[in-house]
Amino acid sequence: MQSKLKFTNSNRSTFFSTVREKVEAYFTENALHKYGNKAMWAKVILFMSAFVVIYSLILSNPFGNVWALMCLALLLGACNAFIGFNISHDALHGSLSKKPWLNKLLGYTFHLIGANPYIWDKTHNQVHHTYTNIAGHDEDLDAAGLIRLSDDDPYKKIHRFQHLYAFPLYGLASLNWVFRKDYHKFYRNINSRRQKHPKIEYFNLYFFKFLHLFLFLFLPILVLDISWWQVLIGFIAMHATEGLVMGLVFQLAHVVEGTDFPEPTAEGQIENVWAEHQMRTTANFSSSSKLASFFLGGLNRQIEHHLFPKICHIHYPAISKIIKATAQAYQLPYLENRTFFSALLSHYHILKSFSTAS
Repeated sequence: MQSKLKFTNSNRSTFFSTVREKVEAYFTENALHKYGNKAMWAKVILFMSAFVVIYSLILSNPFGNVWALMCLALLLGACNAFIGFNISHDALHGSLSKKPWLNKLLGYTFHLIGANPYIWDKTHNQVHHTYTNIAGHDEDLDAAGLIRLSDDDPYKKIHRFQHLYAFPLYGLASLNWVFRKDYHKFYRNINSRRQKHPKIEYFNLYFFKFLHLFLFLFLPILVLDISWWQVLIGFIAMHATEGLVMGLVFQLAHVVEGTDFPEPTAEGQIENVWAEHQMRTTANFSSSSKLASFFLGGLNRQIEHHLFPKICHIHYPAISKIIKATAQAYQLPYLENRTFFSALLSHYHILKSFSTAS
């Protein structure tokens, strides 16, 4: 069981209370609510419609050849990732709609990408958003020992090549979710009191995993006039695309040059107060790109998301100006990579820096 950590506020920082007050004033003065607006709901309709169209084309196979099906499988993988970014993620944070039941319903779209929303809430919403970039606590840093992101991590010979194999490894992230990760997280320390799960979640775990396999693997085998192994290749290609897109977006938000990987004291103390910890461990990328903001569901503005996860990502461009100005006033970092490719290069440098033993 992991030891409990505690954030300190020895400097009595008022950064978060100040920035929160300014953000609240922005919504009040502009008569806005923090949830999805018409533009956001248009995105929901667009991405869900795209999913239905692409999936229908795969099952009907109007083009009549496997190469067209392969292209559609790759496109469906990307679409699934964008649904995860834009719909599932906000819904599971309770920021898409002011109606909890609607957030819960839309959160079930997470099953489309093969992941379990109940486990995600525990490992991402509760743990990652609290203990960001703290090895042994932030489960988004868990790569089964294959990637080394701290001088305290045990060094293995394989790590010398991690800056080369990490990127194709991200392509396995989605398949790992489907077949291993959720089960591992669900049953870990299951006998301890804190890991008891509601009975309905046992049903949900197995039912929706089977439904995912039925929709994307078994049903295509049944209805398509191609070999089962060709369908299997398409299934793997879909997940490889989905996993690569998701893996890169999440890594570029925290594992880039300039971000901290804090180490707690022996007493479990973290040097900074929580909000300042988020500013030091999180980075934005492609902030000025409307295209990136549209497709990535605001996850290119992770600073805003980590400070205000209950605000819909459609509002991040506006509140980012407030957060950046306040951070500068408090002499706190506001980390940004100008483009996706500069962030990608920065991530490569981080992987390379930890590829050799200290």
